[in-house]
Amino acid sequence: MSGAFQLRVRVTPGANRTRVGGVWNGPEGDERLVVRVSAAPEKGKANKSALEAVAKAFGLPKSAVSVTAGDKDRLKTFTLIGDLDAMAARLAALKKE
Repeated sequence: MSGAFQLRVRVTPGANRTRVGGVWNGPEGDERLVVRVSAAPEKGKANKSALEAVAKAFGLPKSAVSVTAGDKDRLKTFTLIGDLDAMAARLAALKKE
């Protein structure tokens, strides 16, 4: 079934390499997927890199992924458009990495 999927992430800019995987638990108990990007947080470079990394990790075209909250924050929400079951399964696998 195709639809929109809200993905909550924590982006770490300036990492050694770009990587998607693992879980970050916030102080209020919120759980987010970890996205590390090598790009610096300047002029939207880290956002672009994070969007591309998320699209690749979920096997989606970049046009199917957008930042819907947290544009200037490490804590972001992405909207992914695609097969909901496949995205949920991929999210579960990425959280274990």
